This record gives sequence, structure tokens and C-alpha cells, in this order.
Amino acid sequence: MSNQKRVVVTGMGALTPVGLSVPEFWNGLMAAKSGAAKIAQFDVTGHDTQFAHELKNFQAVNYIDRKSVQRMDPFCQYAVIAAEEAVKDSGLEAFSGLDKDRVGVTIGSGIGGMQTYVNQTKNLLQGGPGRVSPFFIPMLIPDISSGHVSIKYGFKGPNYSTVSACATGSHSIADAVMLIRNDLADVIIAGGAEAPICEMGVAGFNSMKALSTRNDAPELASRPFDKDRDGFVMGEGAGILVVESLDHALARGAKIYAELVGFGVTGDAYHMTAPAPGGEGAVRAMKMALKMAGVSPDVVGYINAHGTSTPLGDKQESEAIKTVFGDHAFKLKVSSTKSMTGHLLGAAGGIEAIATILALQNQKVPPTINLTNPDPECDLDYVPNQPVAASLDFALSNTFGFGGHNATLLVKKYSN
Repeated sequence: MSNQKRVVVTGMGALTPVGLSVPEFWNGLMAAKSGAAKIAQFDVTGHDTQFAHELKNFQAVNYIDRKSVQRMDPFCQYAVIAAEEAVKDSGLEAFSGLDKDRVGVTIGSGIGGMQTYVNQTKNLLQGGPGRVSPFFIPMLIPDISSGHVSIKYGFKGPNYSTVSACATGSHSIADAVMLIRNDLADVIIAGGAEAPICEMGVAGFNSMKALSTRNDAPELASRPFDKDRDGFVMGEGAGILVVESLDHALARGAKIYAELVGFGVTGDAYHMTAPAPGGEGAVRAMKMALKMAGVSPDVVGYINAHGTSTPLGDKQESEAIKTVFGDHAFKLKVSSTKSMTGHLLGAAGGIEAIATILALQNQKVPPTINLTNPDPECDLDYVPNQPVAASLDFALSNTFGFGGHNATLLVKKYSN
């Protein structure tokens, strides 16, 4: 790590089911409450799963002008709003020496404009081709959120969207680190956004038997590492970071939240949806992140787990952590914030990177709620039901996606 350009986080923005800004998000995690409730966005009659983690009290027109809202799918609205919070937080706009040719955007989405696709398909079937909006394609494509953010601020550096299912947000942040270390940019706006809660999204995941069907108690449904878990719960929102070279951040006097010291990106090459046995791909991702940072496993104090509340995934991740960390695995704090936010799919890595950074900043670990009947095969310290104080210098964030995509971020408490 000593020969590599140091990369830090100088701004953060979040829209989540437990808070519509970074401070609200952190307070929501510390309150240890679920954001799940019956779905309000469409009629759930006939759906096996009738609940999700939706954004609460959110109106896009409170952040974006009405005309622009009508030309953006919700996932893009979320990205633009969270990016605005992150950019303001970073102080970039106030820096007169900013070279916008060296500021890029890598905001990904696992699915993109699914709600737009559903709505425009209805228009086509009911009224014919002439009823399809001219904005259909620009609203649909996953890269459009990066495009909108770059246009808004005039950022002309590297600009694209990574798509790797539920690992998307973390891959986008890892890309930001690579771009800066390879001197292709000084600053990257990075993260993920997702708006999958629609008729087709719920029906599709239900057909896979991937979602919890605990309709009688939605707030108890996302229960990672619990023996009674029965599937994940969908969430929506965005998590965006301002990722910057340390030299650039110091030159403009920016506040620094944390240092991104390593990442791991691997593929399972095993199955479309199931993780490799023993979490083999996750093992290699975590080891890669540690090796890149040049640190031993025992320096890590906290892991923000992928922890989706699926029977197979939680077990495999627990096995992977034990493989990488050995005896130290039982001294680690491991928690899944998805127990509170639900699974934001392509946005998960963004909001969970923010949760990991805030855990380092506040020296406090968010809990895994609804962990009341621990699975004997998941036998680590998952910080059940209430946050705890901890002495933390390094923390990991894991995200894994359908298709065998694995991404791990290693974050360090900043020091000169």
C-alpha cells in the first residue's frame, strides 16, 4: 500500500428506508428499528410477498424540479438526490481550483429503470407503439444516473455505470479507487441506486422463492443469521460517496471521513444465484482486500456483512469469514444492516459502505435486529438487536451478487 496513491472519502449521501439523509440513516440504524411495511406503491393483491422497505415520506419534487422528475426513473431520482447530498457534504462546489475534467462519476444500478419498463410496457399493450414515451430508453438504462450527475455538475472525467447485481455499489466504489490510483481522476462520485419495488420486481423475486413471505409481521421478516429466516426483503434508495485522492483532499482542505485501503473483486464461476460452497469466492475477495492494504486479518474489528437473510447465503458468508479470519472471526463484530434497511440490491454496497465508515467514525457498531433464534451454523458475534460500542481501526464491507459477483471494501479510520 505504501507505493500506491492514498484514496479517501470526503463526502457521503444517502436515501434509505430508515432515513433520507446520512445523519437520518445513521440515527435509524442506531435506533435498531425495521423499515419494513406493507407496500404502498402498488396493489399487492395476489403477490406472495406484500411488504418491502420503501422510502418513507419521500417526494422527489421536494428535491428535483417536477419536469426533471417526470423524465427520470425513481432509481435515477434517488441517485441524483443522494449525489447532491454527497457533493455538498464534500465541499467540492466551493473549491475554486477544481478541475472538472478530472472529476468522474461511477454510479451503478443492478436493475436500472424497472418501474419505467413496467409502465411503458403497459402503454404499449394498451395503446400501441405510439404510446411509448420518447424518454423510455433514457429513463431505463442503468448508466443514466451517472450521466445526470455529470451533467448537473459539469464533471467530465471517467463516467460510466457498473452492473453486478447486488455487488454493484461496492464495485462502483472499487472502480473509483482504481481510477484514482491510476491517475485517471482526482475525484470520483461513486455508489449505487435502485428502485425495484414494483409489480414485476416483486413477482420476479417471488417466482425465484428468494423473498420472505412473512406478510403478518413485515418488521420481523429481515432476520439475517436467525434460524427462522425465510428470504430477503426488498429495499430501495441510494448510497453515494465522494472518493478522492488524499493529496487532492488535503490541498483543498477537505474533511476526511475514512481511507479506502483495499478491495477485493472475485467471481464464483459456480451458479446463477447460489454462492459457491463455503463462500469460496467471498473468501478470496476478503483476502484480496487485506493483501492490497498490506494488513493482517487480526486488525479488522468489524464486518458489515452481506447478510441478506437467505438460508444459504448467511451460512456461506459465516463460513467464509471463519476461513479468512480463523480464531479472530469469533472476536470480530459482524452485523447486517439489511435487517433494518432491507436489501437495496445494486444500492446495497453504497449505503453499507456509508454504514461501515460511520461505524469507524463513531466507534459504534450497528446491530443485526430480529436475531432472536440464532442459527447454530451461524455462530459469530452478529451484534444482536442493539448497537454496541467498539474500538475500531479497520472494517470490511461485503457485497455479493447473483451471477457469482463478489466485492469487498476495506476501510481504515483516517490518520495522517
